[in-house]
Amino acid sequence: MTVETSERTELATEAWTAMLRFFFTKARPRMLELWREFDLQPPQQMVLGLLDQPRPMGELALQMHCDSSNITGIVDRLEERGLVERTAVASDRRVKLIAVTEDGRKLRDELARRRSVPPPEFAALTDSELRALKRIFLKADPAGR
Repeated sequence: MTVETSERTELATEAWTAMLRFFFTKARPRMLELWREFDLQPPQQMVLGLLDQPRPMGELALQMHCDSSNITGIVDRLEERGLVERTAVASDRRVKLIAVTEDGRKLRDELARRRSVPPPEFAALTDSELRALKRIFLKADPAGR
């Protein structure tokens, strides 16, 4: 490992650690408070966020990196609240499609709106710093566009 590579690795580690620290001390508490306000557990909110279109339960389990049995309980609770609905796939009645209801869509949109409000710490950043931060995160996560 060259000195340049070692310094780059150290710099990347420091940047990553700073981002995690910010997330866990600032963003995560805000998200937990928001979910509590709407009586949601984080996995329930994640499922709502994944339902841009109806999806099979197995696909949701894959996207959430969990066992299908866990998705069943999450969907049960969302369905009890009228936020999602289950339908059988005509070609294979064993497969259940999960779709967000109108109430679920309204809740998901409200969560997204409230989540998008930047933390107060961003007010201390200049326009140039905010543009740089946006550019960096979009480059690091092109799927986030």
